[in-house]
Amino acid sequence: MVLVLATLAPAAAAQNGVGGAAAPGGGGGAGQSAGSTGTGSSAGSSSADSSRAGRSASHGPAPVITSASCYGVGRTHCQHKHRHAVQMTGELVIHGRHFRGSLTMYFNGSGASTAREDPIGAQLRPTPHGFAVTVPVGAGSGRIYLESRGGKRSNLYGPVKVTAPPITAVAAPAPASATAFNGAGMWIWYLDQSDGGNLTAIAAQAKAAGITTLYIKSSDGDDFWSQFTPTMIQAFHSLGLSVCAWQYVYGVDPAGEAAMGAQAVADGADCLAIDAESSYEGKYWAAQTYVADLRAAIGASYPLGLASFPYVNDHPTLPYSVFLGPGGAQFNLPQVYWKDIGTTPDAAYAQTFTQNRIYDRPIVPIGQSYNNVPASQVTRFRQLASAYGAIGFSLYSWQATNAAGWQALDEPFAPATGVVVPTSWPTLAEGNTGDQVLWMQEHLAAAEPTTPKTGHFNPATETNLLAFQTARGLIASGITDDETWAALLELTPVSVQFPKPPPGATGPSGTTGSSGSSGSSGSSGSSGSSGSSGSSGSSGSSGSSGGTSA
Repeated sequence: MVLVLATLAPAAAAQNGVGGAAAPGGGGGAGQSAGSTGTGSSAGSSSADSSRAGRSASHGPAPVITSASCYGVGRTHCQHKHRHAVQMTGELVIHGRHFRGSLTMYFNGSGASTAREDPIGAQLRPTPHGFAVTVPVGAGSGRIYLESRGGKRSNLYGPVKVTAPPITAVAAPAPASATAFNGAGMWIWYLDQSDGGNLTAIAAQAKAAGITTLYIKSSDGDDFWSQFTPTMIQAFHSLGLSVCAWQYVYGVDPAGEAAMGAQAVADGADCLAIDAESSYEGKYWAAQTYVADLRAAIGASYPLGLASFPYVNDHPTLPYSVFLGPGGAQFNLPQVYWKDIGTTPDAAYAQTFTQNRIYDRPIVPIGQSYNNVPASQVTRFRQLASAYGAIGFSLYSWQATNAAGWQALDEPFAPATGVVVPTSWPTLAEGNTGDQVLWMQEHLAAAEPTTPKTGHFNPATETNLLAFQTARGLIASGITDDETWAALLELTPVSVQFPKPPPGATGPSGTTGSSGSSGSSGSSGSSGSSGSSGSSGSSGSSGSSGGTSA
């Protein structure tokens, strides 16, 4: 089937605050992107965080909250004498008037005096016991309010007391077949700027820090880097380390880039990481061509990972569903660069895991050790990897890690306590656009064949989703709640053949279009690299696309 993603992009990009980016290597160092929207939970939330669009959202009276009370469902524990007290990640039931279309509930940010000073949003959704909202990670006590997609705000209600979440133990997932993605890793951009290129010194420092895999840049576009050689790989193997190649890809010559990846594999790499970022936004045909050619060369079982933006909903036109879809990468390596995003390791983890859960791939987060991040945050990143049950983690980059960062890696850390791993899924509804919608449509089409596969959640998609929910005894809301996602992902997604865009095309026509508009909240900053692909630069120098990663 031929898919034309004719309308996914400039509008979607503007709506979602998509920004350009540098990379773990291509345009710079491991993916510093401009135009982040932070944690994705502020008032300018993206389409994947929105609920139903509904034309009525911008018409009619504003919503009115008349009551809000804790509801003891799942792991939520309510104090019956204090119904206005609810734990973080617990559930509030909201009653009121004029609840129509997409509604987002806003809470105080931690330390803020009012929800309108530093809001943290969560989607209002229908449930069997009324409209409900899950209290988001980072929310604080205070008054709450609703806002429609059209921007109409309700009355301030409350105060609602948000209490600390219960301490929960997270069971580690069943062990995956051991690959070089398991365990701790460190990214090397320029080998000669990492301990002067002394392989023995690198190996000694890696072992002291518990690092088992080195991610070493092998190519940039169709340019294979001379630092990546069979001799280098064999030397590290003899020193007890695995070597994962990583290549920055642009989508301009997908066949050539696939050949570069295959060469690194042939040279003896233990795994391959695909660094696809802003250059690949909108390029679905190129992604499909790259993956098909690469798999034909390296085989279906070779360990392959995608290293890209952590907040999928902020980059709706990047083809995650191709790179992480059937035949693609078995591992998901999101760039959780909390300092560049402008948040904390805890908040970045929560958003990343929520938005990436739908692709059903083991998440192996990449943390930030550049830009002089505090050593305590490096330790926290390691703790959270364990708490979230990740099979491994890595940090970018060797050359930009300062002495305090290495010391934080060298020292053992105590297990994290009080970490509540979010179990929510992206909420999609009519009016949303992007790769998450396309991924949902490909699954829905397996049960409802007339479902469009455009990346637009249009009325036809809603009609088919309602039919799917009804047939399976789910709440027929037309919204992808958690139970709906679980049922959809049991299906095999319908294969889509993306058309090749005509020569010189810069817009849609078989792609999701360009999405390089700058987000409103991206703050410029050090990217740990110099700008253009393959250019030299010292660690910590300002990148041409410096900003935040999301």
